[in-house]
Amino acid sequence: MATQKKIKVLIADDHAIVREGLKQILADTPDIVVSGHTESGVEAIRLHRNSEVDVLLLDISMPDRSGIEVLKQLKKEFPALAVLMLSMHREDQYAIRALKAGASGYLNKQSAPAELVIAIRQVAAGRKYVSAALAQELANQLGGDRDKLPHETLSDREYQTLTMIASGKTVGDIAAELSLSVKTISMYRSRLLQKMNLRHNAELTHYAIKNHLVQE
Repeated sequence: MATQKKIKVLIADDHAIVREGLKQILADTPDIVVSGHTESGVEAIRLHRNSEVDVLLLDISMPDRSGIEVLKQLKKEFPALAVLMLSMHREDQYAIRALKAGASGYLNKQSAPAELVIAIRQVAAGRKYVSAALAQELANQLGGDRDKLPHETLSDREYQTLTMIASGKTVGDIAAELSLSVKTISMYRSRLLQKMNLRHNAELTHYAIKNHLVQE
């Protein structure tokens, strides 16, 4: 009887506790093996280039490059790679952007371990994985030609800047966290305020809370 081929998984998450937790969950799963792990988006790209990986578990909030940027880079080089995005964010915030950028699935980090295993097996088999809640959200978005909400017109970086400012972070904080210049973040802020017809951070924060883009 032929031995079942194991699914090789690479974990990219900047939180050591999360990485260890994911490794522990998958260590107890006979058909899945963790072939590597990293805390860096750039390192995730390098590791994948130098190893055979079936599924990449990728945190959407990486310190050096955003998960969306890493996703786009890897899908450009390896179109067949299955990428399962992980996030602490509400599913409807980043999930649709991730799926449009080429992700095979999106999973909230608070999901049950069993759901993680199901999701990995599903994307490894070439299928998409979304939760029931996200599937409903996608169905709602496809139901009719509704006008885009202001925040849906933003680029990924502009949207990230919006949520971080609305969470109480300063332009300097954001620049340091994303390893970008204050000038660059200020430019994103100016652009998103203009696109959304908002005047200042207070209006931006009010909009984000009203539309459930950040938690109150």
